[in-house]
Amino acid sequence: MAVINPWSKRMVPVIGILTAKKKDGTIAGNGPLFIELQKKLISLNGISFIFTLDGVHADSIDGFTYIPEKDEWERINSPYPDLVYNRIPFRKSEEEITHSGFFSRLKEQNIPFFNPGFIDKFELYRLLKNHPALHSYLPATISAIQKQKLMIFLSQYQSVYLKPAQSARGNGIFILNVDSQKRIHLKGLNKCEEFLTFDHFWQEWEDLLMKKNYLAQEEIKSLLYEGKRFDFRILAHAENNQYIVTGVGIRQSQKQDITTHVPTGGRLLPYELLQTEEHDLFIHTIVKQIGEALSEQFGFFGEFSIDAGISQSGHYYIYEVNSKPMSFDENEIEERKIDHLCNLFLQLTGYPDI
Repeated sequence: MAVINPWSKRMVPVIGILTAKKKDGTIAGNGPLFIELQKKLISLNGISFIFTLDGVHADSIDGFTYIPEKDEWERINSPYPDLVYNRIPFRKSEEEITHSGFFSRLKEQNIPFFNPGFIDKFELYRLLKNHPALHSYLPATISAIQKQKLMIFLSQYQSVYLKPAQSARGNGIFILNVDSQKRIHLKGLNKCEEFLTFDHFWQEWEDLLMKKNYLAQEEIKSLLYEGKRFDFRILAHAENNQYIVTGVGIRQSQKQDITTHVPTGGRLLPYELLQTEEHDLFIHTIVKQIGEALSEQFGFFGEFSIDAGISQSGHYYIYEVNSKPMSFDENEIEERKIDHLCNLFLQLTGYPDI
């Protein structure tokens, strides 16, 4: 298709959505999200396009814009947008664009962008552990790359989660526990292993723990609903210099108790089924505090999601914070997400009255 430039006069806010390419050269990312954002922006007299690092030039960007009337993507060349929304799906790709200096160029041109990047789980833990209000909601966590520390930690808690510091969607998670005979049991989504001693376990797993920079986190005995554990999935967005709750869903384990993620067999429950004033207060409080802490430490976060839960003793816990939230299966939450994102785009680009 011919290269077009429909926005040279800058009469509307232009949002650039930054993504990456797959190994086969095709565009990666959440296509349905990009399409819905474009439709909503057009209704607000705005427009968007998607692009990757190799489309960035000194004074323009090659990308693609979705044309609803044709239900297809068209190739475009655009001046730099009014805002960049970071939806790069791969950590390696994000490292490449960080090293390219593109984010620095945006800062020099006063072009707002979010989110700064993926969140390392241990960096997040250290940030929240030093927070005066949030530290009490964290499960005990250590780096799992030192044999002696991990052995003592496991002996103290008996059952711990092993998590890669840079992963999402429950990938690479295991439960490690020790029985009364000091045997070590490792349980994952697709494998179970038993070791006679911790030394045997360490001998086999040391390389992977080091390579993936694993963390160990105490296993929290979750409050149950109908005999199965559940977590809160919380979506949050920035709005008018504060952070608000966009939606809350419940994820409940079914076939296994390692994670509650739907792709690994978990099921959805409506938040209203378990909603209480105490839950509401906890959720709204941590959204505000986490949003402020993230943006102060790493740069502006326009959105994030939180995995949280409550123990059998009634104590709340924060398990994960994700800087690039997956799509929620609840349609109403997804619709609110589109609304909040587009309103935020307009606020940050100086078009709040459009």
